[in-house]
Amino acid sequence: MLRTIDKYTVALFATAAFLSAATPVLAQPAPAPASARPAATVDIPYERFTLKNGLRVLVHTDRKAPVVAVGVWYHVGSKDEKPGRTGFAHLFEHLMFQGTENYKGEWFTPFEKVGATDQNGTTFLDRTNYFQTVPTTALDMTLWLESDRMGHFINSVDQAKLDEQRKVVKNEKRQGENRPYGRIWEATLKGLFPSGHPYSWTTIGSMEDLSAASLDDVKTWFNTYYGPNNAVLVLAGDIDAQAAKPLVEKYFGDIPAGPNLPRDLHKVPDRRENTRSRLEDRVPQALLRRTWAVPGVNTRDYALLGLAAQVLGGGKTSRLYKELVYDRQIATSATAGNAPFELASIFSVSLMVKPGTEPGQVESVMERVVADFLDKGPTAEELERAKTVFRSQFVRGVERVGGFGGKATLLAEGELYHGNPAHYATWLRWIDTATAKDVQAVAREWLRRGWHQVDVVPVPAYTVSGGGADRSALPTVDKTPDLSFPAIETATLSNGIKVSLARRSAIPAVTVALQFDAGYAADPADKPGVGSFTLGLMDEGTGKRTALGIAAEVEGLGANLFLQNSLDMAYAGVSSLKDKLGPSLAVLADVVRDPIFPQEEIDRIRPRLLSGIQQEKANPQNLAWRLLPPALYGKDHAYGKPLTGTGTEVSIKSITRADMVAFHRAWVRPDNARIFAVGDVSLPELVAELEKAFGSWKPPATPKPAKNLATVKREGTRVALVDRPGAEQTVILAGRVGPAYAEEAEIPLAVANDLFGGLFGSRINLNLREDKGWSYGVDSSSQGTLGQQPWIIQAPVQTDKTGESLAELLKEIREIGTSRPPTAEELAMAVQNGVRSLPGRFETADAVLGQMLDDSLYGRKPDHILGVKARYEALKPADVSAAVKELIRADDMVWVVIGDRKRVEQAVRDAGLGPLEIWDNDGNKLE
Repeated sequence: MLRTIDKYTVALFATAAFLSAATPVLAQPAPAPASARPAATVDIPYERFTLKNGLRVLVHTDRKAPVVAVGVWYHVGSKDEKPGRTGFAHLFEHLMFQGTENYKGEWFTPFEKVGATDQNGTTFLDRTNYFQTVPTTALDMTLWLESDRMGHFINSVDQAKLDEQRKVVKNEKRQGENRPYGRIWEATLKGLFPSGHPYSWTTIGSMEDLSAASLDDVKTWFNTYYGPNNAVLVLAGDIDAQAAKPLVEKYFGDIPAGPNLPRDLHKVPDRRENTRSRLEDRVPQALLRRTWAVPGVNTRDYALLGLAAQVLGGGKTSRLYKELVYDRQIATSATAGNAPFELASIFSVSLMVKPGTEPGQVESVMERVVADFLDKGPTAEELERAKTVFRSQFVRGVERVGGFGGKATLLAEGELYHGNPAHYATWLRWIDTATAKDVQAVAREWLRRGWHQVDVVPVPAYTVSGGGADRSALPTVDKTPDLSFPAIETATLSNGIKVSLARRSAIPAVTVALQFDAGYAADPADKPGVGSFTLGLMDEGTGKRTALGIAAEVEGLGANLFLQNSLDMAYAGVSSLKDKLGPSLAVLADVVRDPIFPQEEIDRIRPRLLSGIQQEKANPQNLAWRLLPPALYGKDHAYGKPLTGTGTEVSIKSITRADMVAFHRAWVRPDNARIFAVGDVSLPELVAELEKAFGSWKPPATPKPAKNLATVKREGTRVALVDRPGAEQTVILAGRVGPAYAEEAEIPLAVANDLFGGLFGSRINLNLREDKGWSYGVDSSSQGTLGQQPWIIQAPVQTDKTGESLAELLKEIREIGTSRPPTAEELAMAVQNGVRSLPGRFETADAVLGQMLDDSLYGRKPDHILGVKARYEALKPADVSAAVKELIRADDMVWVVIGDRKRVEQAVRDAGLGPLEIWDNDGNKLE
């Protein structure tokens, strides 16, 4: 369940890692041998106790921020369902966000008021979890709500609530299947596991089973699986066991235990035959995914197969990538992974076939690579590199206490699946002691068994205890912890580059980022995408290093090199273990200062970028984000380019090596750069290493170019429909050109957006998701730009409610500035959320770095964030009313609707938005 739909992120090849978002943290960690370990080690101390009703409680103390991560993990997932009654675990995840017997309101409202972060719930094959990170002062309230959900919930579920959430889940299913390759997971499970196996159906279930779920079914399910003796409560952060025990006993101690549950004894399927299924989808290129059923997450074999996956398809130095993507250039992506589950894990190889290449050719080469690996095993260098990658991922992962991953997740999964919260240490030992022969033997044992392959191909060219707690009132939260933000130290290199450091020693790691005033806005109007293309080539060869040499060196250091582009800025940086900072910066400096843009690498990567653009056009939401900006700003404006930053097919085909050299010379230069660092390093140490890497870098003689950020004033409404035949869901993206960033307007505009569409309890999300069940989630946001900021509404809705949804959105836009202005309650909720979420925002180094980069973008002082609380608290209703009228208006909006024209055109015309235009996938007006 998502609080709101994630803001747009570019993920061209996300389908190749189909389980990454749902994979437990234990899929990641792995150390190098002891000799290669840094002096500093990372441990996760905890205390464990069990209540009389069977609830297991884990407490980890981490005082670096005044927040506590609270997670409740139930040992129930879709594997506990039966054929004909699938989807129950996930449906219940939704229902349990709908209030309890003692709390009747919207679940997220009290959490938004106290400034909770990382709040969500997830369900997968083996477990259901609910989690949030809250200010320490809100712990009582959180435990009251979580215990009420566990012990005082089921009688609050009535037929109306069941029907409402059933509609929401069905829309979630439609939204997933409406995406490119959206049906591959269901085909994988159905093909890999025999009929009746608990993993043979998807967690979201079938439409038929969801429709058949009765109120009695739901109550029986809850009473069976959601007792305290089938759960783990984890508290991590600004808390200790001495303080936690009485609180947990108070709130959870009087909840009766559920039945004792026998655990499923299904084993890994003994597959002897290879099978295959074929799916036709509206996609630009074929995707081949071969999977094997392998031992579950609690086995050493699983751990060693993770190393095998890293060697085969874990990055640029992996065998599949080098053979298929780099050398032969017959695939645009080649990955391998081992997804951890309790009864059996899933080892996968995923290949994105280059357009124009026969899938059989790609498959044949893949089979030879895998066979060679099984025959010879990994080399010592490959195995060592894989261990280093896993070890560095582990160190970075345990910086945060909660959210998706983090220490709370590690401890809870260890207890839930293994009966040992410190199972991560066993995992690390398995990886640490693995030899090349061990990995080869395990890979031979399991990857020579029967597999199932799903081939997704483009559709043909035709259309288709004691007294317990007081339950009469929710505990109040009247205090907010103080914001803790590190002091920013500054220096200047000998060549004039300014350096800013936020020192944090929670983990032995350092992240360094160079910020360049460039971004998509720096692309010439006739060369959109040149900036991203150039950045993507900078680590594909320098005067000293080859593309694969760079990748191998970075992996060997346990570092992460990043080259990123945004609308206004470009970034180059590295995340390094503390003792590897010097050599890591040396690689970064070489990539930044001396890229040679080899023509053979340009020719190799260009088809991948073109495939990526085709992927974006195949995804309705991504397509909308491509089409809206040119309509808002005009194609000649710096912001009038696809917000993906990938450019157009015409421009990518035309970009030459000379264009890249020119872009790099013009924008990636020391007099256009600032350096920001966060981590376990002193300023003198940092400056010394930066001087070695960048101190001798000199700017070119030519002046820095300027961007076209001319003021735009749109008049009138535009409405466009893009046909997507057969779509089961319509994507609505509506936007207007808002004001440019101004510090004095930052908070009023943020609050105006929050109460309209920025929070789960906002008007448009409550209307279309919670009240009507027409969408899985609706939101609005102002994109963070230096110039005039686009304000955008995003609403994927079920096809038969397209017209009604448009009408409701238009009504909400008009009414918030006229007949239904923001209420005092809405204003208080948004302000409380803004203030109380501040202390928990900067738990990780990445979050601190992000704030530093934003402050630089907007020209703010380094201590800007420390004044935000006072500005929230000084906010007056008149300030928000003025911001609403400036930001949320319908008179100059552009509406982009992507759906099945035959089914929705008349509804769009009847919605009262304005004259309708018909566009193609490139935004050209057809009618």
